[in-house]
Amino acid sequence: MAGTRVTHTDLEGSLPLVARGKVRDLYEINDSTLLFVTTDRISAFDVVMRNGIPNKGALLCLMTAHWFEVLSAAIPGLRTHFVSLELPPQIPSKFRDEYRNRSMQVQKLVIFKVEAIVRGYITGSAWASYKKDGTVCGIQIQPGLRESEAFPGGPIYTPSTKAEMGDHDENIHPDTAARVVGARYAQRIEELSLSLYQCAAAYALERGIIIADCKFEFGLDKETDEVVLADEVLTPDSSRFWPADSYSIGEPPPSFDKQHLRDWLMNQGLKGKDGVEVPDEVVTKTENRYREAFERLTGNAWTGRC
Repeated sequence: MAGTRVTHTDLEGSLPLVARGKVRDLYEINDSTLLFVTTDRISAFDVVMRNGIPNKGALLCLMTAHWFEVLSAAIPGLRTHFVSLELPPQIPSKFRDEYRNRSMQVQKLVIFKVEAIVRGYITGSAWASYKKDGTVCGIQIQPGLRESEAFPGGPIYTPSTKAEMGDHDENIHPDTAARVVGARYAQRIEELSLSLYQCAAAYALERGIIIADCKFEFGLDKETDEVVLADEVLTPDSSRFWPADSYSIGEPPPSFDKQHLRDWLMNQGLKGKDGVEVPDEVVTKTENRYREAFERLTGNAWTGRC
């Protein structure tokens, strides 16, 4: 199915649609389980492009499943919302090939209204803020750092608001996040986020990838009152991946994520514009970067089948 793109899903009533996000469509399987279908849609600067990236959904879904396995084995007490990569029996046979490997059964949770961002290196919006006033998300950072340098004291936790579809996330101080979700849950989210980043960063570095920063989302299991890792995890959509062999302090390294798309949008004056059609060259380069990240991190060759 190389070259095909699934940018819209329609199960024709076999499962009720719960929500459509920028990339994922959510369907209800039963009272305790959802089906996350990862499409090939791609967004940048909180805007979804008109065309998608071939195979992107399957790459993200399988990469997330791999990370759930790796992290659960490495971090005692970690719970994830992952249930299965199997399609539920309600899915009609005519859809099963198209939705296989891009769909994940997950536990229903109450999602916390913050996004848990961990930054190991100063880049992107963090670098812009630091140059302006020496802070990142209201946190004072020691002077003298250069672009793309690792934070001297280790990774920092810089949450953001979780915006509704079409709105923009806003970076907030950890104290503000505590007021949003409650101090006890905020502490657990911060602790888990930092542990997850440190574990994943070490794992990725052994495979030639630097995780500069990443975003996690968490939900609450109301029956057990536990904080549970949810949504996608450590993919090129939710993380900034750099090739370790070309990393250099003082400049932004090339990346395995959608930075190539962001750069094209900014160069064309299209940042934040709706209805943008991404040219084939940018689509191909983006797909290749996603595929390379998948292969390095999982150790599995991508066959092009979704």
